[in-house]
This record gives sequence, structure tokens and C-alpha cells, in this order.
Amino acid sequence: MKLIASHRRLKIACYTSSLSMSVVGNLSPVLFLTFRSLYGISYSLLGLLVLINFVTQLGIDLIFSFFSHKFNIPRVIRIMPCLTVLGLLIYALSPVLFPDVVYLGLVIGTVIFSMAAGLGEVLISPVIATIPAPDPEREMSKLHSVYAWGVVGVIIVSTLFLFFVGSEAWQLLATLFAVIPLSSVLLFCTVEIPALESPERTSGALDLLKNRSIWLCIFAIFFGGAAECTMAQWCSGFIEGALGIPKLWGDLFGVALFSLMLGLGRTIYGKIGSHIGRVLFFGSLGAALCYGVAATVGVPVIGLIACALTGFCTSMLWPGNLVVAAERFPAGGVFIYAMMAAGGDLGASVGPQLVGVVTDVTSSVPWGQELAASLSLTPEQLGLKLGMLVGMLFPLLGAILAYRLWRGKKTK
Repeated sequence: MKLIASHRRLKIACYTSSLSMSVVGNLSPVLFLTFRSLYGISYSLLGLLVLINFVTQLGIDLIFSFFSHKFNIPRVIRIMPCLTVLGLLIYALSPVLFPDVVYLGLVIGTVIFSMAAGLGEVLISPVIATIPAPDPEREMSKLHSVYAWGVVGVIIVSTLFLFFVGSEAWQLLATLFAVIPLSSVLLFCTVEIPALESPERTSGALDLLKNRSIWLCIFAIFFGGAAECTMAQWCSGFIEGALGIPKLWGDLFGVALFSLMLGLGRTIYGKIGSHIGRVLFFGSLGAALCYGVAATVGVPVIGLIACALTGFCTSMLWPGNLVVAAERFPAGGVFIYAMMAAGGDLGASVGPQLVGVVTDVTSSVPWGQELAASLSLTPEQLGLKLGMLVGMLFPLLGAILAYRLWRGKKTK
């Protein structure tokens, strides 16, 4: 009974860590307009905070990919939520600590809590995988569903807080969110964290990379991460700019509804899911269809629904590919999860950036302006729609890899 209770506390600690990741990944975008109005920070610098977040996480992923054997993993897991708390507090106290350069405090806080988020991506999934369960695939889906529900909560709580309390109190909001990783600190201190396997030396990791199947898994999660995060980051702007729906509703029914469907898909799979290969294949195809409908439809409500349903279709592309990789390479341990996290983070960075580049180029070049006029669209609307069509390539390519992995497993 004591062991079962310990496993339950360990699982809750992993869930609260996943919630912390949803906070640090989505708090800055929610506060962009607040920072611009209060401190005059440019949009370019605000967008850089998101890039800093992803780059820091990617760096942590790569470090643990090759040097995980150098670390005391249980100790790192216990330190991880402490870093989140520290980062959020520095972030919240930026106007006090750096009154003349508030942005510097935001950057320092972002780097610190992004380090914790990177550690969470690498270490929390394998910890969940060590907890005895009749169906590990479903447990992994439940863990990642917590992140999606966390995003919904962050957006709704932040929106309502800023509306009713006022944007000037954003520091209180950031401080309140620090309670979540603080609970992780207390929980991890009361449980025994299992030892996680990893290659005993860097050369062992390099040997694993010679296996072609690993690269198929890494590219699969790259396209899955790109398919998920491109829509997650662009749906609000797309709904407002291309579909003509006001920003408030774009935020609530764009990002929040997308995340709601993301969490719903992962929760359903966590309850009754099976046949992960099929889920990855048909989920990728469904996501590609949703991207295509969103980009080409002329009815705003249908476009909004397509953006939201993309969340449901992409819901298992990240956790599902983690499961596939872990099943194929059980001896890889932390290394496999770190490489997969790196692939997913890279896709999450490249996808939204590529859509932004396509949107900017299309709306600024002469041929784009002429084509927009012929279609009775503004250059920005045409750019956003073409950007979404480019985004459709990620789930399409992901479907090809998912089919190869699925077929390869069946014929093995």
C-alpha cells in the first residue's frame, strides 16, 4: 500500500510539473500587450521571449541527449521545479529588480524557467514510464493531456484576471502561478524518484544514432511538434487577421478552444485509446485537412472550427511518437526522450517561424498584393492563408512517416 501511495504522489508530482510547463510556455504571449502598454517593449523583443523559451529548452534537450550519464537524475528532477519557481519570481519582480530595464528581468526569468521546462520535457515522461501501469501508452497520454488542460487554464485565468483585476497587477498573476511548481517541489521531496536508464558514455549515444529508425522517430515528432505548435501559436492571429473575428474572441475561441480539443483528444486516448500507429497516421491526415480547410474556407465560423479541430487531430502526435520511440528503443532511456524532445522543440520553433516568413513575404511582394486584390483579400489575409497552406505540409509529411513506422512495426 505504501508503494502504491508513493507511486500516486510521484504521478501527481509529474502532473504538476506538466502544469508548470504550460504556465511558462504560455504566460508571456498572454502578457505581450500588457508589457507593450506598460513598458513600451517592441513586438520584436516580445516575440524574442518566445524564441528564447524554445532555444533554451532545445539546448537542455541536446545536453541531456549526450551527457545524461553525467548527471544525478533524481537530484536534477528535484531541482527542476525550484528553477521554475525562481524563474517566475524573477520574471514577476522585473520592474523592482530592474526598474530601468524591465525587459532584462523578463529575459533572465524566461531563461531560468525555460531551463526547467526543458528538463521537464526530457525527464518527466520517462519517470511516468517507470510507474507500473497496465497500459503505458494511456499513462503517457494522460500526462500530456494535463499540459493541454493547463494551457486552457492559463489562458482563461489570465484573461479573466487581467480583465477584472487590471493589467497593472500582472506581477501578482505571475507570482500566483508560481504556486504550481512550488507544489511540485514539496511532492518530489516526499517520494523516491526511480533511477532512469541512459547510455553509460557519449559514444553509446552516438552508436544509437546510427540506427535509421531513431531518425524516423525524431523526424516524426519534428513534424508532429510543428503541426501542433504552428496552429497553437498562429490560430489567434489567423482568426483575427484572416477570418475577421475580434481579438478577444480569437484568444478565447482560438488558443483556448484549440488547447481544449488538444486536451480532449489526449484524455480520450488516455481512457480508451489503443493502436497508436493508426492514431498517429489518421491524426496527421486529419490535421492536414484542418489546415487546408482553415486556409481556403470563406466562412469564418468554419475556419474557426477547423482551427480548433486541429488541436484534436494533433493531440497524440507528440506523446504518441514518444511512446513509439520508447517501445522501439527501451535501452535508450533518457537519451531517447531527450532526442525526441529536441526533435519536437525544433519542429515547434521552425513551423511557426516558417509560417511567419511566408506571411510577411507574401503580403509585401508585388505579386502577392496583386493576387490578394484579385481574390478580394488584403495582402495580410492572403499571406496568412498561404502561411496556413504551408503549415499543412508538416502533418502531411508526418503522416508519411507515421505510416512507415506503423507498417514497419506490423511487418517486423
